[in-house]
Amino acid sequence: MKIEKSSRRNFLHSALKTTAFATAASPFILKDLFAAEDYGGKKIPVALQLYTIGGDMRKDAAGSLAKVAKLGFKAVEFAGYPSEDAKEVRKMLDDNGLKCCGSHTGINTLEGDNLAKSVEFAKRIGNTRLIAPSLFRNFSNDTEKDKKMVEEMADRLSEISDKLKPEGLRTGFHCHPGEFKKIGDSTVWDIFFTRAKKDVIMQCDLGHMGSAGVDPVVYLNRYPGRASTVHVKPSAKKKNGGLVGDADDTLNWPAIFKACETVGGTEWYIVEYDGGSMEKAEKTIELLRQWGKV
Repeated sequence: MKIEKSSRRNFLHSALKTTAFATAASPFILKDLFAAEDYGGKKIPVALQLYTIGGDMRKDAAGSLAKVAKLGFKAVEFAGYPSEDAKEVRKMLDDNGLKCCGSHTGINTLEGDNLAKSVEFAKRIGNTRLIAPSLFRNFSNDTEKDKKMVEEMADRLSEISDKLKPEGLRTGFHCHPGEFKKIGDSTVWDIFFTRAKKDVIMQCDLGHMGSAGVDPVVYLNRYPGRASTVHVKPSAKKKNGGLVGDADDTLNWPAIFKACETVGGTEWYIVEYDGGSMEKAEKTIELLRQWGKV
């Protein structure tokens, strides 16, 4: 028995020395060895929601996009354009080898006389997704009244979807924690996406879903093929704090990635932070690289 214990001790000591050497040489070797198994492969490209670096974009849009491309992001999602000239915006993208995988835009820009302008701008910059970041403001706590309001908004976005389809464009709805508030025995999100046409994108903000206490995997399975783009963001125990994958982030990323890549119909992962920065964007894409996603 003494020999066995000694052998085990020697084995562990040897293993630790090997691990220490490997870690010193490259801190990410061990993570890299298991990344593909744990987190899936490089099946879906990674973009950045530019709201994350809003301050940088306002100071120097072209320079900021150059930094984004250098970090390894393949596309961006706009939250307001850096210029009213679509040709200028397209040039900034093309100069840096970036695609536009979507834009957040108010529903008012997708209706009436504004729709044609929004469509033309989107086409010029190579964007095919016009996502409404928010739809609901005033709930009355009257179940029937609130349910009807959500259904009417689903119908409005469905009508917009029908008008965009011949143009090769799509619309969708982005969630915040409030979309998982109860209305009767359902939620705002469920009422909306049960009612809306299947062409309407269900843009899951994974961080907001985690903060609301719901499991994104459940929703990705409940509405298969509808999560064309998802926002990669940590669940927040603290306002504007934390990073994807840190101690405060409660999301099960391997399970989420698997759901996105099997049933979700996901075409882009979009990194986003509220109260973000270029530093957070850099740290997150580096983590995704360690996980084998980039």
